[in-house]
Amino acid sequence: MPRLILSMDGLVLKEVVLDKQRVTIGRKPHNDIQIDNLAISGDHAVIVTILDDAFLEDLNSTNGTYVNGQPVKKHVLQNGDLIELGKYRVKYFSDTPQSSHDASDAVAFGSPADSPVAPAIPEPAASSVAAPVPENVLGSIQILSGTHAGRTLELSKSLTTLGKPGTQVAVITRRPHGYFITHVEGTVFPVVNGRSLDAQAHKLHDHDIIEIAGVKMEFFCLAK
Repeated sequence: MPRLILSMDGLVLKEVVLDKQRVTIGRKPHNDIQIDNLAISGDHAVIVTILDDAFLEDLNSTNGTYVNGQPVKKHVLQNGDLIELGKYRVKYFSDTPQSSHDASDAVAFGSPADSPVAPAIPEPAASSVAAPVPENVLGSIQILSGTHAGRTLELSKSLTTLGKPGTQVAVITRRPHGYFITHVEGTVFPVVNGRSLDAQAHKLHDHDIIEIAGVKMEFFCLAK
């Protein structure tokens, strides 16, 4: 199971097992990992774990979040990554070999043409992560709005990322008992059948209408 090692000045302070979907980091007491230091924001960062993938997101902290020396807003963690929060260091370890992103599976929904009436609205891009395929179902999404309306994306990978980084990002995960959508990034949550979701994973059903970053799409799930 993935875990974090928190340290400062080479001294290990604690080990945290990522046994829940969301692990928060910050100065306030309600955080899963509380760091009582003024360099750390009250709600500094969050790590979302889905299957074997972990996503780090900076929560608009004052001093920023760094991974391997580079500032990040959102980052897919890899085994051995070093997260830097002020003087504190958080090492990420994953016991399971992580799947790699396959650029050939990336799908760009594009942007609508400029209009003299209203500005163009960027549409989401999608990328997939390879993984074992469920035995009895195969899902897909069809784009209903925007310049690529009618385009279909097969959900044949274990994890498909949808959205516009920095604005709204969600993932659809493929599990043995169905497909689930989970919010990852942004203040606005995905909408399914007109209802805004919360932070928990939501199971998708055939013909569900999903809205992410202003783009509507329909989910299909067919038995093989």
